[in-house]
Amino acid sequence: MIGLATTQPVRESDRILSLDVLRGFALLGILLLNIVGMGMHSASYFSPDLDPTDGIGELPINLAVWATIDVLFEGAMRALFSMLFGASIVLLATGPSARGAAMFYRRNAWLLAFGLVDAYILFWTGDILVTYALAGFVLFRFRNASPRKLLISALVVLVLHTGFLVGFKYSLEIGQQAAIEIASNPEFSEPAALEMAEAWYGFKSDYLVPAGTEEVELKQRRASYPNAFLFNAGKATEMIFSAIPTILFWDALIMMLIGMALFKQSILDASKSTKFYVKLMIIGFGTGLVINSWEVLLAARSGFQLLETYPYLHWTYHLGRLGMAFGWLGLILYVCQKSYWSRARHALAAVGRMALSNYLMHSVFALVLFTGVGFALVGELDRWMLYPIVATIWIIQLIVSPWWLSRFQFGPCEWLWRSLSYGRIPALRRAP
Repeated sequence: MIGLATTQPVRESDRILSLDVLRGFALLGILLLNIVGMGMHSASYFSPDLDPTDGIGELPINLAVWATIDVLFEGAMRALFSMLFGASIVLLATGPSARGAAMFYRRNAWLLAFGLVDAYILFWTGDILVTYALAGFVLFRFRNASPRKLLISALVVLVLHTGFLVGFKYSLEIGQQAAIEIASNPEFSEPAALEMAEAWYGFKSDYLVPAGTEEVELKQRRASYPNAFLFNAGKATEMIFSAIPTILFWDALIMMLIGMALFKQSILDASKSTKFYVKLMIIGFGTGLVINSWEVLLAARSGFQLLETYPYLHWTYHLGRLGMAFGWLGLILYVCQKSYWSRARHALAAVGRMALSNYLMHSVFALVLFTGVGFALVGELDRWMLYPIVATIWIIQLIVSPWWLSRFQFGPCEWLWRSLSYGRIPALRRAP
């Protein structure tokens, strides 16, 4: 128990304001994407034409909302959040107050537990905490690497992962063509083609819903908690054993490595010149907007075919979201330097300090609003209708988080996480 006795949590006075502000902004931004998987059919995230009004064409606002979110936020908010997690690894694992390996891994193990609760108990199959915990176990070994080595490592992983995804898309295109040939010629029996077609059918079944069958999933999710749990458990398990090892783990790893490098270069603490952050904003948004708009255009021209709407299959995907993430990074850090944004900074920083509590609260809101536990609204709302709900949740968290932290030292989940990680219960309420 020596490690527990000699290791101390981060003190409130040691927190870096800009990191909390960035984390709060990214956390709220992530809900713009997650709300689709929470409030609509699970295939809606990659099928922008899957709406209760029988397609985007029935209600053009759905197309406008999808395109706007896809260009400005898809992947970028997750990238920003991942960068900040990488920065937190450097904070926790280096310097005079560094946590030892045992402490770090124990803390990460509890984060993994929170993620499993989120995925299985709170029904959010798109949970990111499991991915972050797994990546954290790996990245502890990179804690003392130089910014140059971290950026080179990130570039290597980015290139390799992009190559894997491009190859995967190429194989799916071959499989799709083979499936078309088999459908037109039932006697077609070339083993290789049959195997490729089978791979395409498997991918397609995961992300596309045959017309008229949408209600099968929605009825299960609107059912009582035990019935919905069985459906959700299958989806969560599929995510953990399929999406995380092939996409999400590497997706997070790239951005965490970049975040570690940026923190070591004193970019994330808003200490660079205003001119630096303006340049970062202009270059980032300029790159991201061009790439992401081009990808949306390709999807529209294809008639929203899965191979074009599934974002990871574009070779430009990581570049576009990284550009937008840098754009938002430059903008928020620029705001952090301006005194007249103090109230906004204070509210966002409070949301960021309670990031775990607020992230899990998103799942609680969704559980009550969309599943059979509460109002069972999943699949009942058009895409555009989800965003007034997002705005309402934002307002609640921007008001409640500062109010809570004015009375308590930690968010409720942060307090529990600390208690479990350090083996002792810290005082929650502030001294009068």
